[in-house]
Amino acid sequence: MSNFYDFAVQGLDGSLNILAPLRGAVTLAVNVASKCGYTPQYAGLEELYQELKDKNFAVVAFPCNQFGSQEPGTAAEIQSFCSLTFGVSFPLSEKIDVNGVHRHALYAWLTAKENGFPGDIGWNFEKFLIDRDGRVVSRYPSGMKPTDATFLQDLADVL
Repeated sequence: MSNFYDFAVQGLDGSLNILAPLRGAVTLAVNVASKCGYTPQYAGLEELYQELKDKNFAVVAFPCNQFGSQEPGTAAEIQSFCSLTFGVSFPLSEKIDVNGVHRHALYAWLTAKENGFPGDIGWNFEKFLIDRDGRVVSRYPSGMKPTDATFLQDLADVL
């Protein structure tokens, strides 16, 4: 695969491919968990999405249970938690692995040396900024909030 939007990723709701409809958007990809200290970032991600979706910006979340078993729920439980607690309306993928032998192909690609931001995912809520052509522009650590100045400047540069 040559770009982010070429990967087929099943949605948490069972939809076959949540990335194809985002083709051409600037996208923030985030591995997430419902029982993590960073979980409140969902609110900022949703706010950012609502603020910029009319500028062809998207957020897409990838639930993962690899870090401290902090995403133990079923698809229905995760969807309910995100919707009811944070009003999440952006796409969520099926639960995936972002590291290791069962790493989803998308995350193997995101973390590949050729894309400029290599290395395993360190924890929940790591973020990748993807440009309209499906290329990785930046990678951010878990603690980076969607309101951080560095991120907002990077985002402004690609919007």
